[in-house]
Amino acid sequence: MSVRRVKIFSLFERFWHWAQMLLILVLLFTGFGLHGLHHLIDFEDAVTLHTTAAVSLLLLWAFSVFWLFTTKTWRHFIPTASGMWQVFRFYSIGIFKGEHHPYRKAYWRKHNPLQAMAYLALKILLFPLIWTTGLAYLFYFLWRDAPHATQWLTGFALVHTGAAFAILVFLFVHIYMLTTGHSFREHLMPMITGFDEVDLTPEEEAYLLEDEPENIR
Repeated sequence: MSVRRVKIFSLFERFWHWAQMLLILVLLFTGFGLHGLHHLIDFEDAVTLHTTAAVSLLLLWAFSVFWLFTTKTWRHFIPTASGMWQVFRFYSIGIFKGEHHPYRKAYWRKHNPLQAMAYLALKILLFPLIWTTGLAYLFYFLWRDAPHATQWLTGFALVHTGAAFAILVFLFVHIYMLTTGHSFREHLMPMITGFDEVDLTPEEEAYLLEDEPENIR
């Protein structure tokens, strides 16, 4: 295996990442305003901005799912038991002892097993949960005459808020991880330039040098 700098994040992935982050921050800010946790924005403006950001993020999320499956990039998000314990031990114990990270990125797998599991849970659990409850709340006028509609609405609102706090926790953990191991800049740059250090087999290196020279340094 040889270590080379390889473009592992496409332009769309980087756009998706930063656009998603911005929209989630807008949703958290306006959502907390709607709950009265701050008064930095008018209620009506918060509703409008929250709805606009939610629809934008939903469209981005739908397109990203289409992109994941058409490019087969979804495979990077499938967790594996191989190496899971070593990575878990590193983040819970080894990192505080100055140990080296047990996982190195491979050309065919960008995320370590713990990352893959966390991202998969975000995509198939938290995001669908917050979308379904948010849409139920947004289109309440369509089902407000249903039996026990107000009780259901309260339940949807609580689940929606709970999922939002879970995403906020994920965001804090994600930012914290950027401060561990390598420098903050080294963690951040791959999502700006697309390039990161990757372990390559001789076959992978030869393929990239021959067919995709612009994607290897």
